[in-house]
Amino acid sequence: MKNLNKFTILGVSLFFLLITSCKSMQGNSKTTVLEQPGEDSVNEYVISEVMRQALADTPRKYIRGIHLSQWVSGPTKLRNAAIELFNETELNTAVITIKEMEGQVYIDGVKTANEIGAYFNAIPNIKQYLKQLKDNDVYTVARMVVFRDDLMTRKKPSTAVKNPDGTIWVDRKGIAWLDPYNQDARNYNLEIAERAAELGFDEIQFDYIRFPSDGPTRNCRYKNKNHNAADASDAIVEFLKQANERLKPKGVKISIDVFGLTTTARDDMGIGQRIVEMSEWVDYVSPMVYPSHYAKGEYGIEDPNKSPYETVYIAMEGALRRIPAEKLRPWLQDFSMGHKYGKDEVRAQIQACYDNEIGDWLLWNPRCIYTREALKEKKSGVDRSFEKSNPPTTLMIRTQERLERLERLERLEREKAEKSETGK
Repeated sequence: MKNLNKFTILGVSLFFLLITSCKSMQGNSKTTVLEQPGEDSVNEYVISEVMRQALADTPRKYIRGIHLSQWVSGPTKLRNAAIELFNETELNTAVITIKEMEGQVYIDGVKTANEIGAYFNAIPNIKQYLKQLKDNDVYTVARMVVFRDDLMTRKKPSTAVKNPDGTIWVDRKGIAWLDPYNQDARNYNLEIAERAAELGFDEIQFDYIRFPSDGPTRNCRYKNKNHNAADASDAIVEFLKQANERLKPKGVKISIDVFGLTTTARDDMGIGQRIVEMSEWVDYVSPMVYPSHYAKGEYGIEDPNKSPYETVYIAMEGALRRIPAEKLRPWLQDFSMGHKYGKDEVRAQIQACYDNEIGDWLLWNPRCIYTREALKEKKSGVDRSFEKSNPPTTLMIRTQERLERLERLERLEREKAEKSETGK
């Protein structure tokens, strides 16, 4: 495949990232300690100067990746097409699905998966493929759907979300969910994640790391009979804490996929996702800020799907008030849903990240088709830079004005405190 068309067919699927040669933060303790800022806090951008400095001093290169589905990660022809794309463009990261919402597991050696018949050999000789990718300087991420699982729940109903009558609850697509409070359900997913680390993946990415969001959710019954928003958030954080304790000793990074609106929401959105609390136990956070998934009028934008730059910019600006830029690596849209997306739309989203000083991003296309023209050609050496819009966009100017206003307020607060101390 010497010549790639406008669209390169690859299998693709779904928070700042370090490559394998980077100097890693050691230990299995929390990666970052952050506090949830108040909505009107003048310190919302001041999370931890020490933490920011530590992150800034860590050698790293920006991650630009695509998801490769299990179906295109197996055939040699498609593997070679992926390698060619990585070698010719700015892409340097492969996010490979090892478990999907149907519950099938695509890596071998997981005891529980073998026992319940969940293993499906869609990616043969995966160690060989991982070596091929790494030999071409590609960072490897194992993406796995966590709590949406239609197989484990059927095989072991005790792990499933239930209806009031005790039957297995299903969402609007008829798919069952594992109960996030259930320790057996947690252990099963962590067993898969540990195996992925043993196979040689650089990072484990948890998708559907949440409670159900659609279908008759009022009927959901959990192991925790007193289920509420606070407990739901605690359950998700507890899973990530356990993942940190079990995976960090194996030398892998951990990332999570979260709803796009979590970057600006102040609650758990009814699904247990509070990104500040979640981010304490993981290395990277990937908000799925697909413009097509925002309702008309969201963020004051008439049609977010037709305004990819504005939608992604505002979403990521919101995230930056709560999480350092180096910890953010959003999923961007490279598919059409209600509005045609091509080079300009994809590039606009990438630019929105750069204008927020976020250098990492991932592209998603459920049909495994990527816009080749939206990707820049590979540069020699390690690309550690990006260019912001010049002249600045209206949104950039607005952000700068806000930051200057916050700085003035903080300075006044400091001066007031100093006068108060002097007066004593």
